[in-house]
Amino acid sequence: MPKNKTHSGISKRVRVTGKGKILRQQAGLRHRLEVKSSKETRDLSGLVPVAKADLKKVKKLLGR
Repeated sequence: MPKNKTHSGISKRVRVTGKGKILRQQAGLRHRLEVKSSKETRDLSGLVPVAKADLKKVKKLLGR
């Protein structure tokens, strides 16, 4: 049986930590930044864990 391939799209969008957590970038930081407050921009930057409901699907796409 052939090996499973990692989904290249999801591998570009998420990062796996050393302990196995899957992190993603938050949406909403690409445009209309002059309208958003500095606090909102700071809050949107940085990584957050993938939602529990999506973990099974993401792990499957990553081949884990």
